[in-house]
Amino acid sequence: MAIILGHSIEPPGECSYLPEQSSSMEQFVMKDVTPEEYERMLVRGWRRFGPMYFRPACQACFQCVSLRIPTATFQPNRSQRRARAACAHLRVEVGPPRVDEERLALYRAWHAEREQTREWNASPIGPREYFLQFAFPHPCAREVAWYDDTAEDGPRLVGLGICDETPRAWSAVYFFYDPSYARSSLGSANVVFQVELARARGIPHVYLGYRVQECASLRYKGTFRPHELLEGRPAPDEPPHWTPAGDPGDPPP
Repeated sequence: MAIILGHSIEPPGECSYLPEQSSSMEQFVMKDVTPEEYERMLVRGWRRFGPMYFRPACQACFQCVSLRIPTATFQPNRSQRRARAACAHLRVEVGPPRVDEERLALYRAWHAEREQTREWNASPIGPREYFLQFAFPHPCAREVAWYDDTAEDGPRLVGLGICDETPRAWSAVYFFYDPSYARSSLGSANVVFQVELARARGIPHVYLGYRVQECASLRYKGTFRPHELLEGRPAPDEPPHWTPAGDPGDPPP
């Protein structure tokens, strides 16, 4: 049973997705959260990093909309099929998250490229920070590791997806990859693979987190169709309502 160690709602501050908006997060720090308890939070729009569970609490903006993919009906579009095919030669391992120098080096290389091309703030990360964010012990925690066994210095870790698995939900939490593999569209291939994996395991939905239509780095989530969007921010005792939706600006499959 979950034990709450802390609860807070941030005061409004600068939004990292929409510069003209302010943002606020509601956060719980918890331990001993069971898969069933976590699943009840997921379907109500909560996300997890380590022991931290969070959800937007912005009062004036509702642009962060939780999005999930029904695994039974998902159909990748043309570019997503190309991405999956381009990465078909890579070996994928699914298991519990780990911390080692190979993973730290991959994250640092990926983030350094983002700092240069997207003007992200620097994010120095060591084993302790990586453990707390991506490998904190949890019964639902998984990683999807992509390896290139044909690389000159291979096998080489080229992509890593941080995920959570509950009996009826698969949550894609975070993904980073070797910048030299950017042309392979590993990010899209990773989402398609996780939907395929969840479907094979009998899991009905893959949760992609928040789609922000006016933010280019989060708008892409709407291209995975069909998908469903959560209405509002339901309370723990309030039934969640997910509405089938598509992005009319997406190209056809």
